Amino acid sequence: MQANVKWVEGDTFIGRSNSNHNIVFDAGSDSAAPSPMEMVLMSVGCCSSVDVVSILKKAKQDFSDVQVQLSAERAETAPRVFTKINLHFVVKGNNVSEKHLARAVSLSAEKYCSVALMLDKTVEITHSHEVVQDQGK
Repeated sequence: MQANVKWVEGDTFIGRSNSNHNIVFDAGSDSAAPSPMEMVLMSVGCCSSVDVVSILKKAKQDFSDVQVQLSAERAETAPRVFTKINLHFVVKGNNVSEKHLARAVSLSAEKYCSVALMLDKTVEITHSHEVVQDQGK
């Protein structure tokens, strides 16, 4: 895997992936785009969400929405690395099995999410989840 990051101006950079996708980063106080650390946080959420959605589909769960609410704590001094991250999954659907959701979250955390597994070496990562019944079903 390869990528390139180019400085634009101020604290703004554009990253370009080897697959030719661009993303803007901004580390400034009045930023117009996510900071690199926000990108890491969102990346762990996306990586784990991909797993959870895939596992729920394979389990034939009737869901209409999957969101992960991310919260993180950082060290007080430089380098301000993450010290704790929590991923809270909220799955909306029709009779989604809490047991299937718990298993999906667990499998992602322990086996599949490469971003979380990489960060887990130095960050305390916790997971929680809830099922919300679709209205009218």
